[in-house]
Amino acid sequence: MTAEVELTSDPRLTRPRVRGDHVAPTAVLIDAEVRRVYETGGATTVTRTPVLMIVDVGSSAPGREAGGRSVRSAWLGLLPSTRLRVGARLAPVMTGGDRVAAVLRVRGAAAPRVVGEPSAAQRLAGRLRAGLREATDDLSEDARALLPGLVVGDTSRITPDLEEAFKETDLTHTLAVSGANFTILLALLLGPPGLAQQAERRGLAPRLGISLRGTAVLGGVLSLGFVVVCRPDPSVLRAAACGAVALLALATGRRRSLIPALATAVLLLVLYDPWLARSYGFLLSVVATGALLTLAPRWSAGLRRRGVPPRLAEALAAAAAAQALCAPVVAVLSARVSLVAVPCNLLVEFAIAPATVLGFAALAAAPVGMPAAKALAWCAQWPAEWIAEVARTGAALPGGGVDWPGGWAGAALLAAVILLVLFVGRRLLRHPWWCGACALLLVLVVVQPPPLTRVVTGWPPPGWRLVMCDVGQGDALVLAAGGGAGVVVDAGPDPERVDHCLRSLGVTRIPLVVLTHFHADHVAGLPGVLRGRAVGAIETTGFEEPAEQAAFVRRAAAARRVPVTRAAAGEQRRTGPLSWQVVWPPPSPPPDAPPGMLPAHPAPEGPNDASVAMLVRSGGLRLLLLGDLEPPAQRALARSPAAEALGSVDVLKVAHHGSAYQDPGLVRRAAPRLALISCGENNLYGHPAPGTVAALRAGGATVLRTDRDGALAVVGGGGELSVARD
Repeated sequence: MTAEVELTSDPRLTRPRVRGDHVAPTAVLIDAEVRRVYETGGATTVTRTPVLMIVDVGSSAPGREAGGRSVRSAWLGLLPSTRLRVGARLAPVMTGGDRVAAVLRVRGAAAPRVVGEPSAAQRLAGRLRAGLREATDDLSEDARALLPGLVVGDTSRITPDLEEAFKETDLTHTLAVSGANFTILLALLLGPPGLAQQAERRGLAPRLGISLRGTAVLGGVLSLGFVVVCRPDPSVLRAAACGAVALLALATGRRRSLIPALATAVLLLVLYDPWLARSYGFLLSVVATGALLTLAPRWSAGLRRRGVPPRLAEALAAAAAAQALCAPVVAVLSARVSLVAVPCNLLVEFAIAPATVLGFAALAAAPVGMPAAKALAWCAQWPAEWIAEVARTGAALPGGGVDWPGGWAGAALLAAVILLVLFVGRRLLRHPWWCGACALLLVLVVVQPPPLTRVVTGWPPPGWRLVMCDVGQGDALVLAAGGGAGVVVDAGPDPERVDHCLRSLGVTRIPLVVLTHFHADHVAGLPGVLRGRAVGAIETTGFEEPAEQAAFVRRAAAARRVPVTRAAAGEQRRTGPLSWQVVWPPPSPPPDAPPGMLPAHPAPEGPNDASVAMLVRSGGLRLLLLGDLEPPAQRALARSPAAEALGSVDVLKVAHHGSAYQDPGLVRRAAPRLALISCGENNLYGHPAPGTVAALRAGGATVLRTDRDGALAVVGGGGELSVARD
C-alpha cells in the first residue's frame, strides 16, 4: 500500500537479537497513525488508524548517504507529528487485542519522504533533546547513555548490558521518565511535597513573589512542557495528570488530597485513552504511586518508633512499599524476582534528584549556551555514574535475582509470599538478633561466596579441567588455567549467560579468548566474557565471515584494548598447567607467494569449515575441540599432519552442536570416552541429530548435552575421568 502516516512516537532501534548463527537485521520502530490511503486509480481514503511501522535499515550499506545523512540517521532523526508518504507492506499484528491495527513493513534503504513538517512544539522539544545529547557527548560512556534517559526518557544510547543491569535490579523506572522526575520539578516550584498545606510557601515561587494562583498557572505550563519534552508515555501522562489535579486544587484554594488526585488522574486518563488500562507501564506507575501514598507513611512511622532515623526510615519504607506492590506485576512480565531491588533503590535514591535537576538545567541551557550546558552535564555525570555503578554491581551479584513462575498465577503466589514475609517480619522486628540473622542469611544468598557455594551446591567441582557452559543454542567452553584463570573458547550468543558461567567458576583472568569462527552463536556473547575481567588476547580464525560479526569482534576488542590475532594449524601454546595445539585451519599462503604456490587444503566453503580446532592437554587428559567443522573440513583434518595426534582422545567437543553433518572416519579416529554437545533446549535445528548421538554411543562414548544436562564440568587426571552437572 501507499499511505500518508503521521508519527506519534520517537523512532527507536531494535536491539540486536541472535537467531541461530546470525544476528537479526536492525530495524527502526515507529508508532504512527495512517491518515490517508492512496488506492489504485487515484482514489484516496481518509482514515485515522494506529499502526506500527518497521523500517528495515540494517541491510543498507553503512556508508550510503541520503541528503547528506545516512539512511538510518534520517529515519532516527524524525520527530513526532511529522507526516510521511510511505510505500509499505501490511501485516497483521502478532497478538489479538493490540492497540495497533496493523504493521507497516517498509523495506529497502530509501530515505523518508516527508510531506508534513512536525509541529512547533515538537520541533522545540526535538531541539531541546538534541541539545541535551550534544551536551552529554563528552561524558563517560555510562553517563552519556544514562543522563538523557533520566531527564527526558531518551534511551537511545543505553547499551544492552546496562539495560539488562537495570532490569535485574528493578531500576528500570529510572530510565523511563516517571512521576519521580515531575515531583522533583514541582518540589522546586512548590516546596517539599510532604508538607501538604505549607508547600506553596517553601518553594521557588513564593521566594520570587509569585502569587498562589500564579504558581498554579506556572505549574500547569511546567506540566505541559514536561509532557511535550518527555513524550506522552503512560507514566508521564499519569504524573502530569496527577500534578494537574493537585495544581487545580491549589489554584481554587481547596485542600489537597493526593489519593483523590491520583484516582482522578487515573480515571481521566483511562477515559481519554482506554488502552492505558492494558499498559503494564501505566499499571506499575499507578501501583507504585499508590504504595508511596498508602503503605510508605505507615511503614515509615513504624520504623521511626523502633529507633530508625527519620530520613532513613522514609527512604526504606518508600522503597520497600513500592517493591512489595510492584513485584507481583513484574513477575508476570519477567518471571523473575529481584532480591537486591530494595537496597539498590535505596542507594540510588539520593543521586536521582541531583542528576534530574542538573540534567534539566543542561536541557534548558543547551539552546542558549552550549558551554554552560556541558558544564551542568559534567556535574550531573557523577550522580548518573553512581546510579549505573549500583545497577551493574547489583546485577553482577550471583544471587541478585531468582527465577519465578510467570503469569498471574505466579503473581498471586508471589503476593502470598510477600504477605507471609510481612507477617513474620513484623514480629521479627521485636527480636533484633533474629533480624540480624535473617539479614546475614539474605546477604549470603545474594553474594554467594564461592567457598560457601561450592560446599552447598558442589559447583564448580574441585579440580575441574573443562566446563561447557549452558548458553543455549551456541558454544562457550572454559579451560582451567589455574589461580582464577581460564582460557575461553567461544562466547555463545548471550553475554549474560556466559558472564554468569564465568562468575560461577570464579574466573577473573583470561589469558586468551579463542573464537573458533564468527557466527553469532559463538561470538555475540563476547561483551559478557570481557566484562570486568583481565583479558590477554583474542584469537580468531582468518576467515572473516560474516563480515558484520567480524567487525563486531574487532570493535569489542578495541574498546577494551585487547589485541586480536589469527590462529593457524601448528600453533602450540601453554599457560599454567594447560597446553594446546591448533590443528585447524591450515595456514594461508603469504600474500607475496608465487602464483604456483597453492595451499595444502582447499579454501573453506564457509565459516563453519574455517573453525579453529584445538587439541588440548590438561592434567593428563586429551580434549579435542572441533568448533563447527563440517564433513569436508573434518575429512581434510583426518588427512592432515596433525591426524596422528587425534586418536583415542578422552573428551570430544562434538562439532556443530551435534548436527547430522559429521565425518564418521574422524569420529572413529578420535574414539572419545566422553562426547559433549552444546545446544539449546527445543532448538529449531533438531540438534543434536539422533544419528550422531547413536554413532557416538556405538563407538563407546558417553554422550552429554547442555540442553538436558545443563552446564558440564570435566574432572580428572591420570586416566580418571568424571563429569559434574550444574
